[in-house]
Amino acid sequence: MKKDIIIFSDGSSRGNPGPGGWGAIVAHDNLVTELGGRDAHTTNNRMELLGVISALERVKKTSDEIIVNTDSSYVINGITKWIYGWQKNNWKTSAKENVVNRDLWESLVAVSSGKKITWNYVGGHIGIDGNERCDEIATACADKKEMKLFHGKISDYSFDLKKTKGDKVKKHSKAKSSAPAYSYLSLVHGVYHRDTTWADCEKRVKGVKGNVKFKKALSQEHEKEIMKEWHKN
Repeated sequence: MKKDIIIFSDGSSRGNPGPGGWGAIVAHDNLVTELGGRDAHTTNNRMELLGVISALERVKKTSDEIIVNTDSSYVINGITKWIYGWQKNNWKTSAKENVVNRDLWESLVAVSSGKKITWNYVGGHIGIDGNERCDEIATACADKKEMKLFHGKISDYSFDLKKTKGDKVKKHSKAKSSAPAYSYLSLVHGVYHRDTTWADCEKRVKGVKGNVKFKKALSQEHEKEIMKEWHKN
C-alpha cells in the first residue's frame, strides 16, 4: 500500500545577505526526521531552496507521492513554472540576466528527478505545526543556537504534520495601523535597519528615491514575518 511522504521546509536569514539557516521535516514509513543547517553568509531564498533540497535528498527513489509543504512562493513558482524557461534559455531570465541561485536550482531539479512531487504552499506563522517547527529550526541554526532534532516514530512526534491550514487569521492592515508599534523596519537599497521610533525611521526613508521599503512591526514575530516577506520579493 502506497503512503504519502510528507515534507515541510523553511529558510531564514538575518539580513539579506547575512547568517542564515534552514529547517526541514521528512515523514515516511511511520518515521519522522528533522533536519537543519546553516550558512554564515547567505540569503533567505538560498536557505529556502537548501531546505527543500536537503529534505528531498533523504528520500530514496520511490513510487509514493511526495508532498512538499513550504511557505516560499519563490521555490514553488521556480520549480513548477520558471525553471522550464530558464533551462530553455540556457539559464537566462526573460530579461537576459543570469538566473540567481542557479547552482541550487540545478540541484533541486536533479534531486526531484524521477519523483512524484506535489508542491503545496502553506502560510507562514499562522499556526501550521510543520511550518512553525521548521521556522524554529531554521532560526536556531541561523543564530547558532543548539537544538535537539527529532528522529523517531511519528507516534512520538509532538507536531501534527497532517495539518496544512492555519488557525490564525491575519488582520487587515487598517486594523494593524492603530496598534502600538514594537519597532519600525526599513529596507533602503538593500540595507535593512530597525528603529524603535517612527521619527528615526522616517528620517531614514524620507526623500530617498529608488528601492525603499518601511513598515511598522507589532511584535518580534511580526518582524520575522516582514523580513521573510521582503526577502522573497
